[in-house]
Amino acid sequence: MLATFLTSFIAVFAALFPIINPLGDGPIFLNMVQGCTEEVRRRLARSVAINCFVMLFGSMLIGPQLLLFFGISLAALKLAGGAVVIAMGWNLLNQQGTSDHGTNPSTGITDATAAGSAFFPLTMPMTVGPGSIATAISLVAAERDEKDFHFLAELPAVIGATSALFVLSLVIYLVYRESSGIQRVLGANGTNVLMRLFAFILLAIGVQIFLGGLNGYAIDLSKLISTR
Repeated sequence: MLATFLTSFIAVFAALFPIINPLGDGPIFLNMVQGCTEEVRRRLARSVAINCFVMLFGSMLIGPQLLLFFGISLAALKLAGGAVVIAMGWNLLNQQGTSDHGTNPSTGITDATAAGSAFFPLTMPMTVGPGSIATAISLVAAERDEKDFHFLAELPAVIGATSALFVLSLVIYLVYRESSGIQRVLGANGTNVLMRLFAFILLAIGVQIFLGGLNGYAIDLSKLISTR
């Protein structure tokens, strides 16, 4: 039972952490909320963390059923999600530095607009995007493909996955809450370098997700050919 819990926890956390990448998103979050007071930034960090948990938990809970309902394959989901993540990574990689964003109030979030910005764009697509949603759904869908799902039998795995989402959301909250302190330690140039680095990693993750979708279609095609 403990082994099942740990396996589920590690699998979910290890799969989602590099895609969500809270350490890389921290400078981006701070860049977008430069016009907010420290107290509002902390409230936004808390709201984003809660939203992320709800979205990921909901994706794992009802995502596979939605795929079946709309007739969407995991390969198609990965292709679409990967394309969006690639676009996000490319845009972040080529945007101007954080010091330039504070000169134009219309490009950032202020105290007046903070309440309406907690979900979009801070939660989605900045923190939880198509790539992480597709990964969360695919983790559950793959598990259900391998065996029939019985809630009581799979309870340790469910608790492990939920715990992983909680810890991941806690990390998001702590990094976003302390993003200004992290920037003071790194400095403006260090923050820009870190943002560029993680933007490149995000671009690479998007390519990997997209290739996973292509691979899924290739496997389906090979199975179709082999049956003929």
